Amino acid sequence: MTKYVALLRGIGPSNPNMRGAKLKEVAEGLGFKNVQPLLSSGNLIFESNTEDQVKMEALMEEAWLAKLGFSSLTIIRSQQQLQALATAKPYKDVEHSRENYQLVTFFKLPPQSAGDNFYNALGVNAICTTLDTTAAKTPDFMAKLERQFGKNITSRTWKTINRILAKME
Repeated sequence: MTKYVALLRGIGPSNPNMRGAKLKEVAEGLGFKNVQPLLSSGNLIFESNTEDQVKMEALMEEAWLAKLGFSSLTIIRSQQQLQALATAKPYKDVEHSRENYQLVTFFKLPPQSAGDNFYNALGVNAICTTLDTTAAKTPDFMAKLERQFGKNITSRTWKTINRILAKME
C-alpha cells in the first residue's frame, strides 16, 4: 500500500459537509484505507493500492459532489513525492514564520512556465515561494497565483507539508 495525501481546494470548516469526519467517511466509502483528516483545511492522508493519482483525484472529486454536495479540486501526492520535495530543501535553512510565509502551490497539471522554484523534476508538480508578509498580504498573493496559473492549484504552508509528512510516518 502506498501512502497519499489528498489536498482539497477551498475547504471551509464552517460547512458541516466539508469537515474532516465527513471527508473521511466518503474516502473510506471509495475503498481508501487508513484515512486520516489532518487540520481543518482539506487534507486527507490515506493508503491505496492504486497508483493512478489522476484516477483517484477524479473519483474523489465526483464523490464530494455526489455524497456531500460540494465541488472541490482535489490534488493527490504520494508520501514519496512529498519526501522528495522535503529532501530538496526548497527553503534551505530559512524557517517558516509570520514574516517569511513559505508556501507550496501544487498544480493539477504542469504550468507552461513557473520559473526556477518549480519542482516538477521530482514528480511533485509544485512551486515553492516565500512571501514577505511585511510587504504583501497572503490573500493578495493567492490572487496573484490564481491570475498567473489559473484555479487548478491549491496551496499549503511548508509547515503544513511537514505536518503531513510527520503524520504519514
